[in-house]
Amino acid sequence: MRQFFLFFSLAACAFAQGENHVQWTITVDPATAAPGASIVAHLEARIDDGWHMYSLTTPPGPIPTTIKTVNGAAIANVTFFEPPPVRKYDENFKADTETYEGTQTFLARIELKKDVAPGDVALAFQPRYQTCSGTQCIPPRTRDLSASLNVATGAPMAAAIVIPAGYLEAKPTAQTAPGTANAATAAGDSGILAFLALAFGFGLAAIFTPCVFPMIPITMSYFTGQRGGFAQALTFCLGIIFLFTGLGIVTTLLLGPAGVVQLGSNPWVNGFIALIFFVFGLSLLGAFEITIPSSVLTKMNSASNAGGYIGSLLMGLTFALASFACVGPFMGTLLAASVQGDRLRPVIGMATFSSGLALPFFLLALFPSWLAKMPRSGEWLSRVKVVMGFLVLVAMMKYLYSLDAVLQSGFLTRERFLAAWVVLLAMAGGYLLGYVRLPGISHDAEMGVSRLLIGMLLVVGALSIVPGMFGARLGEMEAYIPPPTGGVFGGATGSSSELAWVENDLNGAFTQAKAGGKFVLVNFTGYACTNCHWMKANMFTKPEISGVMKNMVLVDLYTDGTDDASVANQKLEEDTFKTVAIPFYVLYDADRNVIATFPGLTKQPSEYLAFLNTRGNGGSRAAAAAEGSLANTPFKTLEGATISTSDWKGKVIVLNYWATWCIPCRAEIPEFNKMHQDLSAKGVEVVGISMDEDGADAVKAFLKQNPMKYTVGLGTGQLDSALPITLVLDKSGKTVQRFDGLIKPEEIRAAVAKAQNAG
Repeated sequence: MRQFFLFFSLAACAFAQGENHVQWTITVDPATAAPGASIVAHLEARIDDGWHMYSLTTPPGPIPTTIKTVNGAAIANVTFFEPPPVRKYDENFKADTETYEGTQTFLARIELKKDVAPGDVALAFQPRYQTCSGTQCIPPRTRDLSASLNVATGAPMAAAIVIPAGYLEAKPTAQTAPGTANAATAAGDSGILAFLALAFGFGLAAIFTPCVFPMIPITMSYFTGQRGGFAQALTFCLGIIFLFTGLGIVTTLLLGPAGVVQLGSNPWVNGFIALIFFVFGLSLLGAFEITIPSSVLTKMNSASNAGGYIGSLLMGLTFALASFACVGPFMGTLLAASVQGDRLRPVIGMATFSSGLALPFFLLALFPSWLAKMPRSGEWLSRVKVVMGFLVLVAMMKYLYSLDAVLQSGFLTRERFLAAWVVLLAMAGGYLLGYVRLPGISHDAEMGVSRLLIGMLLVVGALSIVPGMFGARLGEMEAYIPPPTGGVFGGATGSSSELAWVENDLNGAFTQAKAGGKFVLVNFTGYACTNCHWMKANMFTKPEISGVMKNMVLVDLYTDGTDDASVANQKLEEDTFKTVAIPFYVLYDADRNVIATFPGLTKQPSEYLAFLNTRGNGGSRAAAAAEGSLANTPFKTLEGATISTSDWKGKVIVLNYWATWCIPCRAEIPEFNKMHQDLSAKGVEVVGISMDEDGADAVKAFLKQNPMKYTVGLGTGQLDSALPITLVLDKSGKTVQRFDGLIKPEEIRAAVAKAQNAG
């Protein structure tokens, strides 16, 4: 009963603290405007008595207010202006701060696009702000504002916009809200130059995918035996450009943008790519030579180097097919953006994309022609080709896994996959060390230091992945290999295995969320999606991430399968969010309201954590349920080590949640320093958990000016209550008392004495 009462108290307090303290409204002037006209949006903030928020341009210390556009489909340009704030010196921050109280109106000067279609247009904004009183500070909150504007072709053009005297332009805020925009929206909202820059950037980025990188040794080995390097390279790159542009447009016309991603996961395509890699691997190992048929060369004898050009075009075709599995998401997202513009955008967009993709290969294709002219190209070149043959077979396994994953046959298990990798890498190392006899190393050849080191490195690489067969995590490799499934060699370990995922059942997930008052995290993913696998293996296993996710209903919606569910999931993602890229994450409340979205892969835990901790209107009850017991939340030292209250079991713990931007929190530090000095020898541990979004660097900088003599850690950031919060735990780890806000020192010491007596 006592635990239930404590949980109910925590949930009720979190719900109460979830109040905004700022009520926002939005109006537009004029309410009807012509395409290309300028209007003003008035964003009014009514701040509760006794509370204040900070300006858009306040100096470092507190968290400034930001206002960002969410959907700029009708907006050509927007500039924000803020009313004059109250600027005064704040002793807690040792600097001037700018604050607002009462009712304040922010202005957004909006220039509409000239080609915006007539009708009602929604103008959406997201203010993000921190509020403080004399005893508490609320962590930054985000609110969604939307106003309707009627666009009419015959509407009179309004007079020039006049910004009232005293208003300040806030340039840094005129940007898209993080986590709410995706590549398709960004491309659709930008001009043609920005769209082309995005397309070219996508092409360059696609080079660094696991499907494209394995083509580098194949390309180099092919062009080593060719003449006319510049012409061959140009032909190869033109083949890539024409093939990608043609295939992309045809696929989009026939299947839609999502069809490109689906093609990249098609089992026939992945099987064909695996076959190509198998053939190339055997060829590099010396089983046979891949050449243009002699009959073709005879017919083309009149044209100089004709066979080479045809071979280059065939290489371009092979490259296009082999890279679809990873390049497909780039192309699908880009095409989804381009079809929203004029008719030429798909053509020029894909041409630009493929040019960016081909440019590095153009330079790499030139290199073999230079390499062929270099002297002393003896046995070492044959050795390189043989080792490349083994590595190509290693890459082939990725496509076999994609084939197996999409078909869900379960044949290529993690153990079998890694066993193949171990053998292939060990064979490559054994070849260089002289234990495997293949062309390229004569019997009397002396082993050089380079060959010895590379051979040893390959053997070490083979041995290092053996633990993965027994369920151990392999870090970055997890994106490309089957996940642990608890097979004969042992199952997965770690926090990721504790997360329960619902598969392809969104309705069931919402039913479960409704019953438990939880949020729903939707993961648009793929069986053959390497970035999706990386996120699950490396991001979701982090304690601060899994600690938040385990209090949500998690649902996987696969979009790259051959079943009806995948087709429906693709359509849902494209129709609702205007993107077909995976992974794509959506946070819903239990009432099916979209709270936030997060596109793609990130290697910054703070970014994904900020997305998970987004709270929308009406979501405070779910937030309270998701928070659970503060005392059991893991946190980290400023050096990154994971710790929790269990590390001080047997001691009374004073657990204080604070932040550098929280004025009442700063006021409590001297008392906690004194408490640590007085009571640490009596079995009392004082711990300060920072909830700063800027992480350890911000806290370390703060500590240089404001020493904290007790233990200081870094929280996960999921707290949705006002700060400061202080928990007093007894020696068994149970919460004796919770304090919200700035509390008199004697009250905390009385709770500590109570906890000591309870032990």
